Amino acid sequence: MSNSQTRSENGTSTVWQIVGRLVAAAVVLAITAFFTPGFTINSIWTLIIAAVVLTVIDYLVTKFTGLHASPFGKGFVGFALAAITLYVTQFFVAGYSISWIAAIIGALIYGVVDYFIPGNQQM
Repeated sequence: MSNSQTRSENGTSTVWQIVGRLVAAAVVLAITAFFTPGFTINSIWTLIIAAVVLTVIDYLVTKFTGLHASPFGKGFVGFALAAITLYVTQFFVAGYSISWIAAIIGALIYGVVDYFIPGNQQM
C-alpha cells in the first residue's frame, strides 16, 4: 500500500512541477514580450498557449539533443536555441508574432528574467 501512495504522491508532484513550470514560463514570456520591441502577444490566452508551446518545444529539444534552450545555461548554443524557439513558436500560436531581431533581443531578455525567477526549470 505504501508503494501506491508513493506513486500517487510522485504523480501529483510531477503534475505540480509541470504546472509550476508553465506558470513560470508564462510570466517570463509576458515580461519578455513587454520589454522587447517587435514582439507582440495579443491576449492572455495567446500567452498561455505560447507558454505551453515553448515548454513543449524546450522539452523536445532537451529530450533529443540534451541541450536546454536557456540563453545563459549553455552559452551561445543555448542563446541561439532560445532565439530560435521564441521565433518558431509564432508558427504554432495565433496572435503571437516576433521578428528575427526581436527573437534575438527577446532571448537575451528571456535569459535575464529567467535567471531571476525562482524555481527549478528542469523536468
